[in-house]
Amino acid sequence: MELKEKLIASFMAFENLVDIDSAVHDVRSEAIKEFETKGFPSRRDEAWKYTSLNSILKHDYSVFPKSESHIDYNDIKKYFIHDIDTYKIVFIDGKYSSHLSETTHDGVDICLMSSALSKPKYRPIIENYFNKVAAKDGLTSLNTAFSQEGAYIHIPKNKSVAKPIQIIHFSTGNEAALMLQPRNLIVVDENSHVQIVERHQSLTENPVLTNSVTEIFADKRAIVDYYKIQNDNENASLIDSTFINQKQESCATVHTFSFGGKLTRNNLNFYQNGERIDSTLKGATIIGNRQHVDHNTLVHHIEPNCESHQDYKGIFDDHATGVFNGKVLVNREAQKTNAFQANNNILIGDKASINTKPQLEIFADDVKCSHGCTIGQLDESAMFYMRSRGIPEKEAKALLMYAFSNNVLSSVKIPEIKQRITNIIAKKLGVNIGFDL
Repeated sequence: MELKEKLIASFMAFENLVDIDSAVHDVRSEAIKEFETKGFPSRRDEAWKYTSLNSILKHDYSVFPKSESHIDYNDIKKYFIHDIDTYKIVFIDGKYSSHLSETTHDGVDICLMSSALSKPKYRPIIENYFNKVAAKDGLTSLNTAFSQEGAYIHIPKNKSVAKPIQIIHFSTGNEAALMLQPRNLIVVDENSHVQIVERHQSLTENPVLTNSVTEIFADKRAIVDYYKIQNDNENASLIDSTFINQKQESCATVHTFSFGGKLTRNNLNFYQNGERIDSTLKGATIIGNRQHVDHNTLVHHIEPNCESHQDYKGIFDDHATGVFNGKVLVNREAQKTNAFQANNNILIGDKASINTKPQLEIFADDVKCSHGCTIGQLDESAMFYMRSRGIPEKEAKALLMYAFSNNVLSSVKIPEIKQRITNIIAKKLGVNIGFDL
């Protein structure tokens, strides 16, 4: 049985496991119909022209893990940002792990999506926000249909969360192949501030396919800093779809660091519904072997006097492939828009490749918008300069590549995350300057 048919057939069993009287029963039912109609995307779809899912859809994935798994903190602590105190929401094979999580909080509503979707006290938030900004494409609809577990975070008005929040999903390999579909809902009320770190990590080489969806709502003058660390095993694939709805004078920043995994697809969509909004999208990709990373971004400028900044860097070795498809859409009413988009790439492997397509669609006449991309190799004159001063070739290459990606790191606001990413980059580039991750 093909995966699509297996998932459709499994939906009835899933419905028997959840409360059919919940606030999202009808939403789930409509979503599975949407998936049945659209199915998985293929290269015939323009947005997926350079990314094929065929190699990862062939596995016989377990949709529902057969048994709960237990892992010891000492086996996984290196994956946490443990240099600072944080809230932690941890999932093992799609199930919440209470013994690894730390969600004690003061005035911040951090709980599970399963609770938020089923308990009456959360119903007003669910009805107002759940599935309100997410797209209705096949993969997002599939996630909506099977939405049950993930992180629910509600930051009330005038609240600055004292500690960053880590959301980490582990897969143990207890299943021969496993499909996970986490769903996150993050609502940040007026004048509030939150920092969130998200990671998906496999603990074995068994195939894992994660179809993750996150909806973020930033109200007036809210500040959201989101960090995605993607450094998984080479049999793990991730399709990550994040949708951000911003209101007046809010500021939302997403940093995406893609270093590992077989196939990674990041769909990142910003919708600016108000004036004086700031949206920032930054990414650094360093991959080799036959890894594949695809960044697909959208910033929709709907109202005037807003800004957006996109800066993505890629370094590709061996047979690795990269894709960047970035779109800035400026409505007729969105005058005084200031939008910047850049995608710069270095190919250090003869067989490596990058497909890049920056796009501007502008319907307003009083804007400042720019976009561009570069594809090249390391600067030979810079290499010669460094070698002539006694720097070995390996270290010289690493320094040049680190400098190339450093401006993405420069805007990271949590020093411990900046240090952690610096060490991952150093390891990827073959220079050992810190701890393993």
